Amino acid sequence: MFPATAGGSFSDPGHQMNRFRLLFFAVALPAPLFSALACDSGPQPMNVVEATIPQVQEAILSGQTTCRMVVQAHLDRIEHYDPNTVNAITVVNPRALSRADQIDGAVARGEELGSLFCVPVLVKDNFDTRDMVTSGGSAALRANYPPDDAFMVSRTRAEGAIVIAKTNMAEWAFSPRETVSSSFDTTANAYDLERVPAGSSGGTASGVAASFGLIGLGSDTGNSIRGPSSHLALVGIRSTIGLTSRDGVIPLSFDRDIAGPMGRTVADVARVFNVVAGYDPADPYTEAGRDRKEPDYTDFLDPEGLRGARIGVLRSLVDQEGADTSIVRIFEEAVADLARLGAVVVDPFEFDVYQQLERPGMFCQRFRYDMHQYLLSLESAAPMTDVLQVLETGEYHPSAQRSLERYRETPLDIHPSRWDPPCPDYLQHPERQGYLQDLTAAMDQARVDALVYPSWLLPPAHIHRGREEYGGDNSQRVAPATGMPAITVPMGFSYGKWPAGLQILGRPYSEGLLFKLAYAYEQGTLKRRPPEGFPALGEG
Repeated sequence: MFPATAGGSFSDPGHQMNRFRLLFFAVALPAPLFSALACDSGPQPMNVVEATIPQVQEAILSGQTTCRMVVQAHLDRIEHYDPNTVNAITVVNPRALSRADQIDGAVARGEELGSLFCVPVLVKDNFDTRDMVTSGGSAALRANYPPDDAFMVSRTRAEGAIVIAKTNMAEWAFSPRETVSSSFDTTANAYDLERVPAGSSGGTASGVAASFGLIGLGSDTGNSIRGPSSHLALVGIRSTIGLTSRDGVIPLSFDRDIAGPMGRTVADVARVFNVVAGYDPADPYTEAGRDRKEPDYTDFLDPEGLRGARIGVLRSLVDQEGADTSIVRIFEEAVADLARLGAVVVDPFEFDVYQQLERPGMFCQRFRYDMHQYLLSLESAAPMTDVLQVLETGEYHPSAQRSLERYRETPLDIHPSRWDPPCPDYLQHPERQGYLQDLTAAMDQARVDALVYPSWLLPPAHIHRGREEYGGDNSQRVAPATGMPAITVPMGFSYGKWPAGLQILGRPYSEGLLFKLAYAYEQGTLKRRPPEGFPALGEG
């Protein structure tokens, strides 16, 4: 059972979030969602492949299925498919079905339900979960059970979501290239098991793409929500720095880390974003965004949302040497679709991204310090106080050694702002703020609402050549340094088989606009399709 003290009860009337009142109503659901339906039949198991949050919740409320059946269907898919295919799942929640039974009881009693009731969530293995191991991809934390949930985990559980499983990640979130850990090994791309899902949230991405959960939580320091989402035909959003809390997420670089949802539709991601965004006193960065959250991001979901929008094409992240011709062709089709759907396309939008990235001190090597702070939060359960101890114990994957060793000379317990030379936090960092000011000024001058570019310029690398074939990762170039929000949405498949993502970047706190533009593009193109190797059980 999940105690209310670790995230609140899903029926807690004091929780200030959107609520569902229990309404028994007839809903029209696509026939393939159910294995059998008759007018007077009882609840039936549901085909959860590509199912959405509204479809699942409406089916439960109308009596066509139950929360237990929904959760069991996802557990069955994990058991049947994951071990011999993608290896996305690290641990399954043994209490998932009992939590589903609680929700079914609340439905039967006509109680108020949270906005995410019975949403099976896949959670990246760097989010603290008090009842499941949180390894951060490291064998050194293979037995780590944190004292409480991460902020986002707590918020989703309070709204009735069920953490169905944890997902594999790149060790310590070091790699944007691949998802390889010393704790749970290697994750493959659900669309091609011989390809990478990118990193570091590759387990979440492949798991959601294969319908092991309705939604996923990932983290993004430079690429790790948007990159894997692009490689798995998902929607993934990196918020403005300050709008979302990172409390309870194992850090890579606290001044750049962002956590957030990854899903198969823009609407599902917006629903979860409603819950996970907002002020958190445990994360000092959210003070800047305390009053900037929109009341409801789903209000922006307008299929006509591109009409009249001015969209700039950031050509410096398109016309690059070595860019894959198939992806560039797909991107040009996406730009044409934006115009067809009513956008005013400003092409090119002139701005030298690479000159901005040459500003001094743009990236702070603060992982050792930030990990020390995290390990202190584990109190007596912490297996170490200095992450570099793993270099002595050997508890690391060989691919992580070089990244670990680069932090040998960085201080353990001195805040980076006091280093010599200092590395200020984001809001006090003159070069990062200068990049932000220059880009927003250029957007103002061109009168553009948002910018677009391919999330990746290359297809997924071969799974055993993730490092050697790494390239074309555009997610690193703008949003992490500037703190601006960006969303990726499926724009097609290179060579007809490997997913590619369109990235939309906006001004700080313009997440509502990003959801609006992404939704209109998604609905006007419908580029996503599920991976072929994971049909409904009993089919294929």
